[in-house]
Amino acid sequence: MYRLPETDRIAPIHTVAKAPSLAVLIPIMAIVLIAFLIIGLALPVLPLHVHQRLGLGTFVVGLVTGSQFGASLLSRVWAGHYADRRGCKRAVVAGLLTATAAGLLYIGSLAFVATPLVSVTILLFGRALLGAAESFIITGAVAWGLALAGASNAGRVIAWIGMAMFASLAFGAPIGTAIYAAGSFAAVALATTLIPLVTVLLVARLSAVPPQGGERPSLLTVAGAVWLPGFGSALSTVGFGAILTFGSLLSDQRGWSPVWLLFSAFAIALVLARLLLGHTPDRLGGARVALICVLIEAAGLSLIWLASGGAAAAAGAALTGFGYSLVYPGLGVEAVRRAPPQSRGLAMGAYTVFLDVALGFGSPALGLIAGRFGLGVAFLVSALIALGSAAVALRLFVANRQRSRQCLTSS
Repeated sequence: MYRLPETDRIAPIHTVAKAPSLAVLIPIMAIVLIAFLIIGLALPVLPLHVHQRLGLGTFVVGLVTGSQFGASLLSRVWAGHYADRRGCKRAVVAGLLTATAAGLLYIGSLAFVATPLVSVTILLFGRALLGAAESFIITGAVAWGLALAGASNAGRVIAWIGMAMFASLAFGAPIGTAIYAAGSFAAVALATTLIPLVTVLLVARLSAVPPQGGERPSLLTVAGAVWLPGFGSALSTVGFGAILTFGSLLSDQRGWSPVWLLFSAFAIALVLARLLLGHTPDRLGGARVALICVLIEAAGLSLIWLASGGAAAAAGAALTGFGYSLVYPGLGVEAVRRAPPQSRGLAMGAYTVFLDVALGFGSPALGLIAGRFGLGVAFLVSALIALGSAAVALRLFVANRQRSRQCLTSS
């Protein structure tokens, strides 16, 4: 049975290699930026399409939104294995082609709008394929970035590639709203089909990074190494799910315009924070940064719950985005440092599974809460859950401090 050497399990917290050149990651960031437009376009309009045009309730809205992440949950580990064994570039291409198939199902669902249950069922299958596509694209991209920059710069890699993803989501939200207004959900479905095909042409021009050799640990070994950071990440991600699923509905209900404002404020703040502070998890320690940032995230979610106007709600969403921005890469640093080089794709896949659990199951659960107690309460519940992530980050921080003291004593 493979056993991680002690030096591989956790890299020294204060040992940071020279920062990678941003130019090394720009092509991968560009691919993620373009590819994730297909998700950003649908974010503000999918809840409106399901709720208003199909006439279905908030639980179904949460189910449709969360089904993408439920499918990602089932495919994430597969994507990690595929990236480790077949190569990161192949994983990204496989994801893009699957995304095109998802767009075709979006188009097919429109033929049954008069029968809402049939239409939403086809839409659910499309969302499931998109979830699998997202798994392969982002897992392959992050593993690609780690191969180029090294594990000692894991925080930067995760933050920068995630920054490209969220920038795409932020730009996609207003673009998707405009497309929806001009051509309804059919135009969004068509864009979802065509954009991945264009991105494949960009990926084809890049050189592949060969998979690393060596003995590979079992899935249980890798999962055991990353489960605690992953659990903390899941708790912090519930707030992201609340904005993703109910931000546009809350704005529409309370007359805040535009309806995509909350998500765009969240995403823009997240992108700026990662651009300016993406290096801090590598320098200060992932757990320390995650602890501070998750408290900021909880404060932002509470502000959305208390907001009486659109400006205050947007400020809360921006605060949430700023806080959440470094929780995922911060805890991701803790996960990557516990994984061997030849299985970092699997490690990132296993780590991200926890995000999928939070969104795949948290969004429908929040939908039930919103249906019973109101949309605003979903954000209060998310803030309380985020405090659980703070407890996990604190535990990791204390464990890292104790380990550092033991190393100093033994030396």
